[in-house]
Amino acid sequence: MNAVRDWGQRLLASFGVISGLVWLMGCQATIAPQGQSVQVSQVISGQTLEVLDPTQQTTSTERVRLLGIDAPDWNHQQPWSIEAKERLEALIGEDRHVLLESDVEPYVESEREMQGGSRLRLAYVWHGQELLNETLVEEGYGVASSRSPNLKYEQRLIHAQEKARLLGIGIWNPTHSMRQMPSEFRDEIGN
Repeated sequence: MNAVRDWGQRLLASFGVISGLVWLMGCQATIAPQGQSVQVSQVISGQTLEVLDPTQQTTSTERVRLLGIDAPDWNHQQPWSIEAKERLEALIGEDRHVLLESDVEPYVESEREMQGGSRLRLAYVWHGQELLNETLVEEGYGVASSRSPNLKYEQRLIHAQEKARLLGIGIWNPTHSMRQMPSEFRDEIGN
């Protein structure tokens, strides 16, 4: 009987915490996203896209990294990396149009982050009124990973991560959790 009561108390406490997080998120002012509308040509990973030249003057593409999140490494952290990529593709949908919203520093300066010498754009990615960076973290497909000075949605992403962690979904699932955060994994293998 005590085990049932303890389980019920834990369930009630978890519900209270989750309700509080939902309430806090609902209290945040809704800000209309500002940015550049682009068409996604390819989803590279759970945190990287290629978009077509928005000026439509060339057929070139630009690589975009989602700001404020870190998703599992594509080559080594499976199945989580595959699931993150597939979820991002589903969120983008068939119309393939998204809005890219920049923050303070819109491009990566670090040689380590740049792929083959090309620059990497950093952006918050919106599909309609949905911030895809936040959705991926909230559903457990990545972790909040803010890097100063790009902190515009830092609190939203932290709240999304806490919700996923408390619910035990995605990479936070206690029966099938990811053993290392993506950044720790990359540091270990030297990428």
